[in-house]
Amino acid sequence: MASRSTEPRTGTGSSPTIDAVSLAIIEQLQEDGRRPYAAIGKAVGLSEAAVRQRVQKLLDQGVMQIVAVTDPLTVGFRRQAMVGINVEGDLDPVAEALTAMAECEYVVMTAGSFDLMVEVVCEDDDHLLDVINKRIRTLPGVRSTESFVYLKLKKQTYMWGTR
Repeated sequence: MASRSTEPRTGTGSSPTIDAVSLAIIEQLQEDGRRPYAAIGKAVGLSEAAVRQRVQKLLDQGVMQIVAVTDPLTVGFRRQAMVGINVEGDLDPVAEALTAMAECEYVVMTAGSFDLMVEVVCEDDDHLLDVINKRIRTLPGVRSTESFVYLKLKKQTYMWGTR
């Protein structure tokens, strides 16, 4: 297990406080999202019931999700791209419209060359073209886009949550 501070972590705004035990639980679930609560409890020094309560609280607070992560290629999505988007005016309406699109898996407001970065997962090149050309570029406020098509996915992990 990685070493960590025993000081609680707080984010910005009204983010919940995450203590070392909750971080250890998150780490256990990142290693295996199906790990039994009893095994997690043994690893972190809590009862199964206490782990269950903490996990539910972390889920309820939106601190984490427990999901199955797939390789998009193996489930029929042959084209992925990161799309940089420049927006005129308020970013929020464009970001909200993008989050509503099933193909947009990741939407982030950025500082730098682009106002928004969006990861798009599509069935094929025609699908990607349709999403970018007919759905993203036509959103009110979208000034320009630049697409970065994925040729090969070399690393995809979600372990950063406990560093």
